[in-house]
Amino acid sequence: MSDIAILASKWEMRWPAPAKLNLMLRIVGRRTDGYHLLQTVFHFVDLCDWIIFTPRSDGEVRLKNTLPDVAEEEDLTVRAAKLLKNETGFTGGVTIDVEKNLPMGGGLGGGSSDAATTLVVLNHLWELGLSKEKLMQLGLQLGADVPVFVFGKSAWAEGVGEVLSEITIPESWYVILKPDCHVNTREIFISKDLTRDSKSINISDFLAGQYNNDCLGIVRKLYPSVGVSLRDLSEFSEGRLTGTGACVFAQFESEAKAAEACLALKDKWQVYLAKGLNSSPLYLSLNE
Repeated sequence: MSDIAILASKWEMRWPAPAKLNLMLRIVGRRTDGYHLLQTVFHFVDLCDWIIFTPRSDGEVRLKNTLPDVAEEEDLTVRAAKLLKNETGFTGGVTIDVEKNLPMGGGLGGGSSDAATTLVVLNHLWELGLSKEKLMQLGLQLGADVPVFVFGKSAWAEGVGEVLSEITIPESWYVILKPDCHVNTREIFISKDLTRDSKSINISDFLAGQYNNDCLGIVRKLYPSVGVSLRDLSEFSEGRLTGTGACVFAQFESEAKAAEACLALKDKWQVYLAKGLNSSPLYLSLNE
């Protein structure tokens, strides 16, 4: 197959935008501009939104379907595509069709992952030639979590979440619950009760079992359903909060045990069964 034919076939593909879990979150300081300095661990799971890109001849960037309560021009995929055009001077256009499977406002990174997939895939389809490092820099303009999805590997993160080092984590099975609430991240980070001076740790400390989340206490206080979901999940395995939530998760040593917990919890909660991944499925698709 010729290079042109291969590229044409990739315009017809469904591209994954995977979810992530924050396996740990420590707040170790604050910058003078108010941004918090973090230590966290990002781990991908095999739950995905899926995106199809269709070329346009009029140079516009459009969504096939808009998300509820999100204006088209504010959608992160639209902003990502326009950012690429502005950065490179590319004159072509695209229609973006997002199959939304990840819950909005759950802390699984759905919007950020969608933006990263848009940056990575359009850089390829438009043959722009930007490096991964440049795409990560552009992604940071869209949101603090976008760079890790461009990075494409499980990562130890510092700074505001953008200083990334690859880390290998056991690819366990997870059960993820989505409480019926939408956590306001800004509300958590401006809280006077938030711990902002946790001691920095290293990767070995995390791997040895130091995986606390400094936001947990405040989130449980402000959003009682998060606490209830953690209690229910912890009947099967230790429940933990991802990022500022609202989603909570628990790790299981086997698919069978995770599936058993899902079955028991599905009548009360929005439940997801997921496999941990050290490599983003986006890059597997890109290399097919």
